[in-house]
Amino acid sequence: MAKEPTNNIASKDGPILVLNSGSSSLKFGIYRRGASDEESLLSGSAEGIGHDNGSLHVRASDGKSLVQRDCIHESQSDALNALASAIREHSDDTPVAIGHRIVHGGPNLCKHQIITSQVLHHLRAATHFAPLHIPEALKLIAAAQSIFPSAAQFACFDDAFHQTIPEVASHFALPQRYFDAGIRRYGFHGISYESLVHHFGKKLPERAIFAHLGNGSSLCALRSGKSIDTTMGLTPTGGIPMGTRSGDLDPGIIVYLLRTEKFDADKLADKLEDLLNHQCGLFGLSSGESDVKALTKRADHNDAKASFALDVFALAIRKTIGAYVALLGGIDLLVFTGGIGEHSDLVRSAATEGLESLGFTSDKIQIVPTQEELQIARHVRIMMANGRSLTTGS
Repeated sequence: MAKEPTNNIASKDGPILVLNSGSSSLKFGIYRRGASDEESLLSGSAEGIGHDNGSLHVRASDGKSLVQRDCIHESQSDALNALASAIREHSDDTPVAIGHRIVHGGPNLCKHQIITSQVLHHLRAATHFAPLHIPEALKLIAAAQSIFPSAAQFACFDDAFHQTIPEVASHFALPQRYFDAGIRRYGFHGISYESLVHHFGKKLPERAIFAHLGNGSSLCALRSGKSIDTTMGLTPTGGIPMGTRSGDLDPGIIVYLLRTEKFDADKLADKLEDLLNHQCGLFGLSSGESDVKALTKRADHNDAKASFALDVFALAIRKTIGAYVALLGGIDLLVFTGGIGEHSDLVRSAATEGLESLGFTSDKIQIVPTQEELQIARHVRIMMANGRSLTTGS
């Protein structure tokens, strides 16, 4: 059994290692305290984890490539070992703290905080809220503790930013006992949204909509920099359709699937989870492709299924924007971020088509790269200086 984190902070000014774990990738960044903000020393990623087309990339602070090679990583822990070797090769400083992006903390972990045995206990107990994410997060925490035993470890939760959502928006139309058991709208991509709030600072207007569009996609309505509603719900599967995730469904569809699909009773939940998370969204609509760049190329060559998948995606975004304009009572700013949001002119154009009647003008739409790793480093530095936990927005 892996050791519990020791969390002895040797220096509040020492370098911070940030780990941002995805379904098949592990992004990292090493940061040092700068004059006004955290400064990047190294950054990079291990891609294709669990596949036979993996790669490893490490870049210097000026963007120069230091490592770029193909390699197979069987797991997140395996990828972390490869990244750690590259870090030691190109950096003389050992991290004094490690910040982890944790997708879901369940009902008992609602703020960014140092990782203790109690935090690990709550994470294990919350596995049923995010069975695709929490077990991998626990393994990565244990691996990081083994590789960097002297570093304090911190958890930054993707749903912490959405704690400001009022109960009228977070409460599903279910009996109260389910809400009391933790069944509610949590929302995700919060660290990305926090980085956008930090980017705009005092220039962020009162009424804003942020759209984080990538393989996982969501939108968030903000009033005065606080989340008041978001598309993802109990899990990151909810909301608009995504690369391979279904997004919101009529509950009757699940009942229908339970009655008609020949699922093994012992593996029923696993089969449904795999279907809704890995076989739906753009992938399901296009018969096998989730990458928007590839779908755009297919659509340019008159591929009807690719065009249809992109249309469904854009329509869901446009409907959500319209709903959030109504919720906010108007719109001052719309921000696109994430891989698709930043790079797909087609999706952005289709998602905002016809919204002029709602008061949209081109000067209200901006494209801003997400900075999740940097935002985690900021949080970790504050927690190192001020104590064990950090309430979002502080």
